Amino acid sequence: KQWYQRRVAITAGVIEEKLNSTKAANDPRDLYLGPLYPNEDYKIFGYVTNTKVKFVLLESVNHPIKDGDIKQLFQKIHNIYIHLVCNPFYNPNEPVQTSSFFHSSLTSLLRGSYTSRSIAV
Repeated sequence: KQWYQRRVAITAGVIEEKLNSTKAANDPRDLYLGPLYPNEDYKIFGYVTNTKVKFVLLESVNHPIKDGDIKQLFQKIHNIYIHLVCNPFYNPNEPVQTSSFFHSSLTSLLRGSYTSRSIAV
């Protein structure tokens, strides 16, 4: 678990660099940041919402997923997040990972689409 946390922390800087790049400045509608930090075991991808909420996805290089499929997965995760924060009972001060709705929706999405692959969100 600490390995994932370290990689995500490193990736935060890469995300900021990508957001400040000329490509991101020219097309702010493109929320998918693409591969951020590849290594020998995992590729790390990034996605940022219009409100600057960042999603990071780790993919095993042993079971590669097409770039277009990763982008669609991020869009689906973003939709789950939108449903969560639009819920009138959602407490904005509550961490997202404690939301049973977000967790169950995300688990269902990943099990339905990526059962034979190693992927972590």
